[in-house]
Amino acid sequence: MTDAPDLRHHGDREVGPGLVDLAVNVRIPAPPRWLLDRIAATLPGLAAYPDATDATSAVARLHGRPADEVLLTSGAAEAFVLLARALRPRRAVVVHPQFTEPEAALLAAGHEVSRVLLAAEDGFRLEAALVPEDADLVVLGNPTNPTGVLHPATDLAALAKPGRTLVIDEAFMDAVPGQPESLAAARLPGLVVLRSLTKTWGLAGLRIGYAVGDAVVLAELRAAQPLWSVSSPALAAAIACSEPRALAEAEELAAAADADRHYLERRLLELPGITLPARDHARAPFVLLHAEGADKLRFRLREHGFAVRRADTFPGLGPDWLRIAVRGRDVTDALVAALGELGG
Repeated sequence: MTDAPDLRHHGDREVGPGLVDLAVNVRIPAPPRWLLDRIAATLPGLAAYPDATDATSAVARLHGRPADEVLLTSGAAEAFVLLARALRPRRAVVVHPQFTEPEAALLAAGHEVSRVLLAAEDGFRLEAALVPEDADLVVLGNPTNPTGVLHPATDLAALAKPGRTLVIDEAFMDAVPGQPESLAAARLPGLVVLRSLTKTWGLAGLRIGYAVGDAVVLAELRAAQPLWSVSSPALAAAIACSEPRALAEAEELAAAADADRHYLERRLLELPGITLPARDHARAPFVLLHAEGADKLRFRLREHGFAVRRADTFPGLGPDWLRIAVRGRDVTDALVAALGELGG
């Protein structure tokens, strides 16, 4: 299909020299000094193969789980590939609009995928009745990329049942103050929760994430994972980011992102022709906007020095949608000024 969305398009393809990056959802431009020091301390030991034992234990303690309910991965993206390679679903369902790598990984592994499309008129909120009863693999994000919607944990938990693997992508959950709707500590049949350290800590280049959940499912993923998949520097980051100091700092960053998102939403809604259909239930560090001709507006914004994320590559959206990463208020003011000049 020539009009099929490009599931492998991601925000990093939007950025370029001289552009203010509003396309990638990494919140800070570089890891904090204390984290860089912890990572750098592993460099003299790179001759040894990485041992994930301590990092696995640190993440397990963080979420109140035994070690066999934790799997460290080379970024959360690796977990999607492991799920696609290890599982043999009869009916895989991906709830869209959402991050497209889960579906891309399933398709690459030869699986058929059914889509459940949430509606803008409903604020992209989950309607559980839309998920087929016979689905034995269900994947959705919380908060969801690109809508930002934070679904109630009770609604997601209701999707779990024996014989079904329920995958919740919580890559942005640590950007939500208090993480109120997380299932990372829940014990439900077939539940797998994915986390990423990329977004909050500026670690996209290091590749570190993890899965927590049903030990039986994680054992299948572990069997499909290449040996030494996670490097020693990445394992050190997982330990450091699970410690009390890091958790407190992450909470401060989440509160700041929450406030900056509210400011971005208010400023965007000052402009004619822009709507934010997911606003009432959005809690993520990015905003999904609707504006007629947004695909053309994206190119004009590039001419004014801003890179934003096209959203027509997300199933269920189209050319009139854009995703904008939350940044500081000075950046928001400059963006809104540019949009005002463009008549957006």
